[in-house]
Amino acid sequence: MFPLKREIQLHQSNMQVTPEDVMTHVFPLLTEERQKKIERVAEERCFNISVVLESIYDRGNISAVMRTAEGLGFSNFHVIETFEKFKEANRVTQGADKWVEVKKWKATDDFIKYAKDNKIRICVTSLEASKPIHEIDFSSPLALVLGNEKDGVSQQMLEAADERVIIPMPGFVQSFNISVAGALCLYQIYQDRLRRLGQVADVTPEQIEILKASYAMRTMDSAESILKAKLLKQ
Repeated sequence: MFPLKREIQLHQSNMQVTPEDVMTHVFPLLTEERQKKIERVAEERCFNISVVLESIYDRGNISAVMRTAEGLGFSNFHVIETFEKFKEANRVTQGADKWVEVKKWKATDDFIKYAKDNKIRICVTSLEASKPIHEIDFSSPLALVLGNEKDGVSQQMLEAADERVIIPMPGFVQSFNISVAGALCLYQIYQDRLRRLGQVADVTPEQIEILKASYAMRTMDSAESILKAKLLKQ
């Protein structure tokens, strides 16, 4: 479910560049430490697992889940925005939004159609579910859906779900905050993929090169100007 194209569109012009262009003219300008970090992160990315947030009211919760997902290498992020107004966040993503691929949806049905068309299993967290999350196989394409703070996932999403899971809670409290629930679920997915596949990542060598170029572009603010100057001279 790799979402990036090989051609990189420059925002400041109509030019398109290739990963090779970026690796030739931009990547060498980064510090050696940054180059190694980009290479390591790109090699460990996972795109077959998507994180989906449906109708989240508090943007702080979106930021928190996004930060956890990025930190564990999960880069596909979907936000279904059915609210017209949001509670502004006091928390920030600490830059995580810069490194994940976010797609926004205005309606739950649109995302469900996208998932079904692309053979992505839908896994929802629900307090009414009986299957604990550790019984799910996360080795194939799957979308983890977390619902809003008050009502959880919508009835539409519940009906479309291939899996309904619950986070085991042997204590007195009945539910976790969405940011905590997201972190627990994502770490379970991380561990499950390690156990079943021996790795979390699912990127190909070609995709790694695309990611390296994309991350280099996002790292250097002057990347587009440098590329335009170099390529227009050729």
